[in-house]
Amino acid sequence: MPTPLGNTLLVLHGGIMEYAVISAKIPKDLKEEIDRLGIKVSEVVRKALMEEVRRRKLEMIKKHRMRLREVLDKIPDNRVIEIIREFRGEL
Repeated sequence: MPTPLGNTLLVLHGGIMEYAVISAKIPKDLKEEIDRLGIKVSEVVRKALMEEVRRRKLEMIKKHRMRLREVLDKIPDNRVIEIIREFRGEL
């Protein structure tokens, strides 16, 4: 649905994908170089943002994993074995 921000709907394979428009100010000489080189800004920006989102999610997962490891390291091995056996109904 179009909004003042310029959202666009695109129908792909029977589904609807919604897009949002972003903008950035760049030096005029950079814009001229982009045009001269025929760089497709939307493709470059899309790929860069997708990569940055992926990188930050990975970073977040690593931090959570480290916190979880700190907690799990405090549990003695024999207690972990006991919990697994209880779960399996072997006790």
